[in-house]
Amino acid sequence: MIDLLRTRIRQGFRTAPFPPAEPALPERYRGLPIIARGACREGCEACVDVCPTQAITVRDGELALDLGRCLFCGECEAACPAGAIRFSRDYRMAARTREDLVVTADGYTLARPLDDAMRRVFGRSLRLRQVSAGGSGAEEADVNVLNTVVFDLARFGVQFVASPRHADGLLVTGPIPQNMRRALELTYEAVPPPRIVIAVGASAISGGPWRGNPEVCDGVGSILPVDLFIPGFPPHPLTILDGLLRLLGRLEKEG
Repeated sequence: MIDLLRTRIRQGFRTAPFPPAEPALPERYRGLPIIARGACREGCEACVDVCPTQAITVRDGELALDLGRCLFCGECEAACPAGAIRFSRDYRMAARTREDLVVTADGYTLARPLDDAMRRVFGRSLRLRQVSAGGSGAEEADVNVLNTVVFDLARFGVQFVASPRHADGLLVTGPIPQNMRRALELTYEAVPPPRIVIAVGASAISGGPWRGNPEVCDGVGSILPVDLFIPGFPPHPLTILDGLLRLLGRLEKEG
């Protein structure tokens, strides 16, 4: 017991100081893509050609990148001879609508808080049922790590529960195979209204690398109304936490 107490004292305070302080991110972290205006060379679609999920489009010489499809593989940045796309270290990427997930040279729209009525219900206490709908385990792992001492999700009043009947909403991961569709619908119906739905990761948002396959649904939005989209493959835990806090109106900082 004495050795345990000594170890605990030596370790000190382990919870990350986010959100008051900016977090430390891994050196190789790829965050919000930045698109340079007018940098595309005429006729060059090298980034479009290498994108495995057709997340990039070019119109009138300007790029648009759909974060709902993006796998953050970095192939587009490496292929672009003009440096029109680069991945920043900005972890803030959650959005309220599917359309807001599109990044252009004009920037990106971060998630807005719930309306006043919903914030009165969920603003101080939010209970979520996590549904893994055919996920690989990556998104699920980064959601689960929010419960560790480093992130301590419960200090913000957000907790995961075992039953949808005890939940305020669903947090969905995975590409949603057809044989999981009805299970997801039943889980949603078991959540008492008012309720919210959060799609975490490219697979849950658009189907990810399986998009268009008849065996999966192309995103939670094709089945249920979605209140928050958190992109990534998988999204960093800080991206998930930032999105949840923005949804609850607990962050005022804009990107």
